[in-house]
Amino acid sequence: MNIKKSLADESNTLSREAVIIRTSVIGILANVFLASFKSAVGILSHSIAVTLDAVNNLSDAASSLITIIGTRLAAKEPDKDHPFGHGRAEYLSSMLIAVLVLYAGVTALVESVKKILRPDTPDYAPAGLLIIAVAVLVKFLLGRYFKAVGKRVQSDSLVNSGEDASMDCVISASTLLAAGVYLASGVSLEAWLGAVIAGFIIKSGVEMLQSAISRILGERPNAELSNAIRKTVCAFPGVSGAYDLVLHNYGPDMFQGSLHIEVPDTYSAYQLDELIRKITVEVYRKHRVILTAVGVYSLNTHDENAVKMREALKEAALNCPYILQMHGFYLNEAEKKVRFDVIVSFDAPDRKAACRKVEAAAAALYPDYSFQIAMDADFSD
Repeated sequence: MNIKKSLADESNTLSREAVIIRTSVIGILANVFLASFKSAVGILSHSIAVTLDAVNNLSDAASSLITIIGTRLAAKEPDKDHPFGHGRAEYLSSMLIAVLVLYAGVTALVESVKKILRPDTPDYAPAGLLIIAVAVLVKFLLGRYFKAVGKRVQSDSLVNSGEDASMDCVISASTLLAAGVYLASGVSLEAWLGAVIAGFIIKSGVEMLQSAISRILGERPNAELSNAIRKTVCAFPGVSGAYDLVLHNYGPDMFQGSLHIEVPDTYSAYQLDELIRKITVEVYRKHRVILTAVGVYSLNTHDENAVKMREALKEAALNCPYILQMHGFYLNEAEKKVRFDVIVSFDAPDRKAACRKVEAAAAALYPDYSFQIAMDADFSD
């Protein structure tokens, strides 16, 4: 099983790596081609918009190169210093691309402001306009291609490159619009238009940077994935609930996690071991998530009073502000002890105080019992 899993992982990694690299190489070739033509046209026509567009194409080629380097680094095998692999290197490359986009936007804004203060008379040659029109088409197709492939292989770097290409398409289209206005009325708008577009580029760069930093810090997992994992786990006979799911992301499609399962208190160590192993294998097979730990909540099976007490305490807990869920209930009637967990919302101004209200409500309902209440957080939906 472990050998097959390892081979499958290697095959999927190589396939994904090859797709990203191939897509990035296509982007490099297309952008170098466009930059060469646009720079020549910009210099000959004295058009700042066209020249800036050519520089932006070179930054796009650099973005694709960064994507290749980041992908190769992320595909490295785990080592002693990085036992969870190098998958997060892709998030770093995505952040670098966002910085490049920001730089291109700021540069465009500075040059546009200079042209507003000291305007030049542009010279729009028919051949140059034709090249720009071709560039609009190429960047439109390139942007859609990058985004589609990036979403399919879960590569933020490719998605960001696709967003950048789409912005380039808008820049080139606006250059054509400015040329049309100038040829029809003699009014040059490209410097003002360049300033507006630069603002959009800066905004896009900031959003990309925020997204990359958020991924590195650690985001809440996708609700669809977390709900699907719980559904898979609860499908096993004897499992009455799956709780406290925590997922750690170590790169695109590289998750490790832990959770608790609720099972009858009559299960032997052998039964639990067998069940946990099956759950671990099935979750990996279906969701590509490695469960590094599966904790156990025991469920009362011999005490009918426990069911009534659990429902009463659950109702009391959920009536307290900011309590999202109660689980892990177990009654030890012989020692008059009750234990359960409550999930306290991150929206609570004082999460510990919210938990203490549950303790007070439980003690008011059952003063003869002692309570062990653990405060959990909603790490996943």
